[in-house]
Amino acid sequence: MSSITAKLLATAVAFTFVTEAAATEWNVSVWGSRRAFTEHIHKIADLVSEKTGGEFTMNISYGGLSKNTENLDGISIGAFEMAQFCAGYHEDKNRAITVLELPFLGVNTLAEEVAVSHAVYAHPAVAEEMAQWNARMLMTSPMPQYNLVGTGEPRDELAEFDGMRVRATGGLGQAFAAVGGVPTSVTSAEAYQAMESGVVDTVAFAQHAHLSFGTINQADWWTENLNPGTVNCPVVVNIDAYNALTDAERTALDESVDEAIAYYIDNYRVLLKQWDDVLAEKGVQKVVFSDEELAKFQEVAGKPIHKAWIESMGAQGLPAQELYDLVLSTLKQARAAN
Repeated sequence: MSSITAKLLATAVAFTFVTEAAATEWNVSVWGSRRAFTEHIHKIADLVSEKTGGEFTMNISYGGLSKNTENLDGISIGAFEMAQFCAGYHEDKNRAITVLELPFLGVNTLAEEVAVSHAVYAHPAVAEEMAQWNARMLMTSPMPQYNLVGTGEPRDELAEFDGMRVRATGGLGQAFAAVGGVPTSVTSAEAYQAMESGVVDTVAFAQHAHLSFGTINQADWWTENLNPGTVNCPVVVNIDAYNALTDAERTALDESVDEAIAYYIDNYRVLLKQWDDVLAEKGVQKVVFSDEELAKFQEVAGKPIHKAWIESMGAQGLPAQELYDLVLSTLKQARAAN
C-alpha cells in the first residue's frame, strides 16, 4: 500500500506542477493610483481571468515596475507583458499616433475618442512603428477633452495666455505655445508639485487626473469649455507574450476589449456627474470662453499645427495625410452612427 500511495502522491505532485506551469501570469505596468483612467485595465484583467477559469491572470502594478515615461521601453525588452503609456511622453517613439493628440480636432465624446483611436491603432503604419518596440496595440484609454485649472486671475481671452506657464504635453503643448503660453512636460505625478511651487500657473488634465493628482486642490479657476484636445494613451502588450498565449487565452483577451472599454466609459460618466459638485465644494470658478474667443484659438492653435504635423511626419516617411484623413472620416462615421 505504501508503494501505491507513494506513486499516487508523485502523480499528484507532477499534475500540480504541470497545472501551475500551464497557467499564464502577466505583469502590467501603470502609474499613479487606481482611478478612472485605469479602470478598463482592471476590468480586462477580471474578464480574462473569468473566461479562462483563472488560468490567465494579470498583476497590475502602479509604479512598481517602471516609470510611466519608460513603459514602452519596458515592453520592448519584455520586462513586463502589458503596459499603459501616453504618446506625448516620447513622441519620437510613437510618431504615427500623435495625430490623435493634435489640438482642436473636434472630438467631443468618449465614444468618438474610442472610435478614432482604434481606427488609427489598426493602421499598418502604427502596427509597424509599434513593432519596433515589440509592442502590439490592445486598446485606448479614452479621455475627455483636457481643460485647465489655474491659479490667480481667471484667463478667458486668448491674449491672456501670453506668458502663461502650463503643464501640457504633445499637441496640447504646441497649441498653448502657439497662443503665447510656455508649456512644460512634467509628468502627471509631478504636476501638483509644479503647480504648488509656482513652476507652472496652469495644468491641463482631464477631470479624473485633476482629482487623482490633486491639482484641483491648488486651483482658483477651471476652463469649462476651452476643449483644446486630449492626450492619447494606449494600452499595449509585448508581442512575444501575446504570441505565446494559447488560442483560448488570446481569444479571451481580444474579445474582452470592447467590454472593458464600455465599463470604462460608464464609470467615467459617473465621475463627470460629480465634477460640478467638486468645483462648488472647493470654490473653483468656472471660466467660459465666448464663441469668438474659441474661434481665435482654433484659427491660431488648430489648423496651422495640423498642417505642420502633416508636413513634418510626411517628410519622415509616414503616411501623415492618410492618418489625418482617417481621423476625420472615422469621426464623421461615428457621428452618423449615433
